Amino acid sequence: MAQNGHNNPNNQQNKKSKQLDQYRNDHKNSQLTTNQGMKVSNTADSLKAGERGPTLMEDFHFREKMMHFDHERIPERVVHARGFGAHGYFQVYEAMSELTSAKFLQDPSVKTPVFVRFSTVVGQRGSADTVRDVRGFATKFYTEDGNYDLVANNMPVFFIQDGMKFPDFVHSIKPEPHNEIPQATAAHDSLWDFVVNNTESAHMMLWLLSDRGIPRSFRMMEGFGVNTFRFVNAEGKGRFVKFHWKPLLGTHSLTWDEAQKLNGADPDFLRRDLWDAINQGDYPEFELGVQILEEEDEFAFDFDILDPTKFWPEEQVPVKIIGKMTLDQNQDNFFAETEQVAFHPGHVVPGIDFSNDPLLQGRLFSYLDTQLLRLGGPNFHEIPINRPIAPVKNNQREGFHRMAIDKGAVSYSANSLRENAPEPDPEQGYRHHAEKVEGRKTRKRSDSFNDHYRQATLFWNSMSLPEKEHIIKAFHFEVGNVKDKTIRQRVVDMFNHVDGQLAGQIATGIGVNPPENPGGSGETASSPAVSQENTIKQAATRKVAILIENGFNMDDVVQVTTQLESAGLHADIISKNQGMITSAGGEQIEAVKSYATASSIMYDALYIPGGKQSTDQLMTHQDAKTFVIDAFTHAKTIGAANSAVDLLMTSDIKQITFADTNTANKVVTDLGIVTIRETNDLNAFTQELIDNIAQHRHWARGNIDGKISG
Repeated sequence: MAQNGHNNPNNQQNKKSKQLDQYRNDHKNSQLTTNQGMKVSNTADSLKAGERGPTLMEDFHFREKMMHFDHERIPERVVHARGFGAHGYFQVYEAMSELTSAKFLQDPSVKTPVFVRFSTVVGQRGSADTVRDVRGFATKFYTEDGNYDLVANNMPVFFIQDGMKFPDFVHSIKPEPHNEIPQATAAHDSLWDFVVNNTESAHMMLWLLSDRGIPRSFRMMEGFGVNTFRFVNAEGKGRFVKFHWKPLLGTHSLTWDEAQKLNGADPDFLRRDLWDAINQGDYPEFELGVQILEEEDEFAFDFDILDPTKFWPEEQVPVKIIGKMTLDQNQDNFFAETEQVAFHPGHVVPGIDFSNDPLLQGRLFSYLDTQLLRLGGPNFHEIPINRPIAPVKNNQREGFHRMAIDKGAVSYSANSLRENAPEPDPEQGYRHHAEKVEGRKTRKRSDSFNDHYRQATLFWNSMSLPEKEHIIKAFHFEVGNVKDKTIRQRVVDMFNHVDGQLAGQIATGIGVNPPENPGGSGETASSPAVSQENTIKQAATRKVAILIENGFNMDDVVQVTTQLESAGLHADIISKNQGMITSAGGEQIEAVKSYATASSIMYDALYIPGGKQSTDQLMTHQDAKTFVIDAFTHAKTIGAANSAVDLLMTSDIKQITFADTNTANKVVTDLGIVTIRETNDLNAFTQELIDNIAQHRHWARGNIDGKISG
């Protein structure tokens, strides 16, 4: 959230200047050395036999430098390869001793350090930020009891019910092996072939094809632990728990057209957004919530609480907010931190335990196994970003990249040479929840996991009209790109079990037959909590584009930008060319962006100040008109003052009421278009502009011609 003074340009510049000075001081009079600390006399030329002769093998500096370069890329993650991280801290709101003995959830005055890595799942490291995909939301808590990893996604359910299927699912959604196409998308035959043959994925596919699949920002994205865990208190009482991260900015998304264009215009859009927000003092904040179920209520619902393709509706199991995380520091080195951080759902602390969720059980093996390969061996916990703040004392020794220097002859238990140290602590040490487990060995899934459609229907029922339209359009793109018509038909037949009308609308766009008998699961309930229509809506930290040319009204710019900044928003001046622009009164202001470097898709709203000369020039620029039309098409807030209203009226924006001479000095708002004419006082106008920006989108605007924009 923006704090007083954070948005002051001078403060930001001073902060950057201090950071640069600190960097210079850290490296002042430093001298280049080898990795062994030996000073180097020349690092530009290899050692040769004569100035034009061959390089000599004895050039150890060349060999060390080149060897490190040759090996400085480690294997990328099989999934979640593209990620971005930030540091911060977590504070609990009140002691949670009744629910859990976890120490970091007891004292509100303690700030527990955290590192968070946001990621996409399918794409490789070089893919784009804004592809349609699940987003990872992994948090490492550096607690006094050791590291705790909350490995979450931005969707509360998953594609499969059992970890045994995970390799099959990932193989299906990754690029097809015969041609390595397509990258970072679900729009291909193998994925949808998997879906129609594994109908448990129906629910998750709706989440993926919803607006959740293309978040506006990591800062505006929920996180869900997906799996069912346990809280265990000091008395040994266990309760089932689901984890939630709730962004204080609300949960918001891009439109599909924006996401597609951003893939080309700025493939680092979400990374840059997070990096800039933290540098500007707009520290992302997320509240941690938990859903709690008593063990005796395990079978009280019409779904299995251990089924990872199901969520616990918040209307049935409310989310208890227990603390807040603030991200206030960017990574210092992407590779050393974000690329080498190792998360694992098995990294728990006393007071947090596992359930028999079959997907979770598979994850407990897979995460550790991948770290061993990717980070070169069993000592990845000694890499600084993974190193706990709690002391590490055990009898583990040697292995690749061992950093610790262990002294003495003893590396085993029990022992007498070191008086049995280090020894277990039966009082403070980790103890698993004493759950009774019995049964015959079997490769079989519980019958309670067999309902694959009712919660998918529940999700569909919960969507607003614009959200439903966006899902249908997503089906048309994703399944429309499937070459095998039989698979396309099977998708329609499969989703007929979710909702007959949905299946018919899918069929219309992908060239196959609608269901002969429209069906559905029979579920009539909805969960308003899963619709983004009902999320928190505020304007703070939003970005506003301001279009001007020479001859603009400086007062129109100053009044609005001052009020925007006071409300925690950020504005960029954009013109045909970057550089100084002169107002009608002779004052100058810098255009920090041009149409070559900025477009509407990079901003949350658009404002055009008055000034007849400026307006006349803008009306001759096709780029300016495109800027306006894109903002309108993507349902964003648009504001225009005085003569600038003429630009809107000549930009093919239809059926909108604008301010005119009959409404002089009065603010006119129609479907997110805010205008005013013949006034020097823009206070009321700017407040109306901010209020509309807080709404994120104005989907009703798309209904002008009977269709939803998206």
